[in-house]
Amino acid sequence: MTVRIIEKGVEEISICSLLEELKKNPEINKCGAIFSFEGIVRGEETGKKTVQMDLTTPNQLETEQELKEIVYDVKQKYGVLEIAVVHYIGNFKPGDPLFLTAVSGSHRDETRKALHEIIERVKYELDFKKEEHTEDGTNIIMSGG
Repeated sequence: MTVRIIEKGVEEISICSLLEELKKNPEINKCGAIFSFEGIVRGEETGKKTVQMDLTTPNQLETEQELKEIVYDVKQKYGVLEIAVVHYIGNFKPGDPLFLTAVSGSHRDETRKALHEIIERVKYELDFKKEEHTEDGTNIIMSGG
């Protein structure tokens, strides 16, 4: 199972790769649903054009461990088969992928709920600093941690 924080440009993993990984699980025949999410850099926020975004975390290994704990918790809570997550850090342009996740499970209800919880917990619980560089200046957004 892929659960990683990756510096942009070091390794490229696509949402399609995550889906293929889930489908290779020997127990995939027990699944009736796979849900995925790809978070990308928004090109405009409140009327301001984003030129670049920098995303960092103070301790990549610690943040990755916390991500693995979230995945474990969600997997246990909803009883889904597998969860794969990639969160990139580094410098990004509008449209670049930042956050990829895919969940496989027996039924759509618990699988969709597991996906939603992964997205929300990663956004609010992990220690990321986001700097959005717009034509009018820079906005710093702290999350989680």
